[in-house]
Amino acid sequence: MTRALVVVAHPDESSLTQHIARSIAAGLDAADVVSETADLYSEGFDPRFGPADQELYRGGRTTPGDVAAEQQRLDRVDHLVLVFPVQWWSMPALLKGWIDRVFVDGWAFDTQVTPMEGKLARMTIHLVMPAGDDAEGFARRGYDTALSTQIVTGIIGYCGAQQGVTAIIHGSETRSRDSIEDEVAGIATSIAEYAGARLSGGRPPG
Repeated sequence: MTRALVVVAHPDESSLTQHIARSIAAGLDAADVVSETADLYSEGFDPRFGPADQELYRGGRTTPGDVAAEQQRLDRVDHLVLVFPVQWWSMPALLKGWIDRVFVDGWAFDTQVTPMEGKLARMTIHLVMPAGDDAEGFARRGYDTALSTQIVTGIIGYCGAQQGVTAIIHGSETRSRDSIEDEVAGIATSIAEYAGARLSGGRPPG
């Protein structure tokens, strides 16, 4: 049985970001993929890297309870879908703090071995990012490269996870709702097909 976790970081339930997360979850369910949604804002996740996190980073053996709970939730899934608005060519602080605190040495990667080993090879990570700027503006300013370097290389690759569907929904504040809805539906279908192919033992769509 294939399982997926959709993580969304946006405080407004009526936002496009939240709508995308719901569409993806519905698509996964329709493909017989067991899905769960983690709404970091409504769940009240604390993104601050505090003293307990610093102690763990320095080699302590005690993982903060909220971090351990998130790691256990992730241990149960094959696919992780991160849905977030692009803010300053990166992700919102809430989601960045979730990654800072949860994707730690000993769980997401291991620096005690040589060479360093990513520990999330079993997981495929998908990225869906509504963005206000258009594709031309992203390319001209290098935002697409910055996102890829920070997230695809710096997080997904570093942890040894597989890169799944990566989609930037450009012009999310200026395009017609119908055109955006068509794109969202296509992305949701692509992720569902990707996870469903793994469920049936087939090859994910290229």
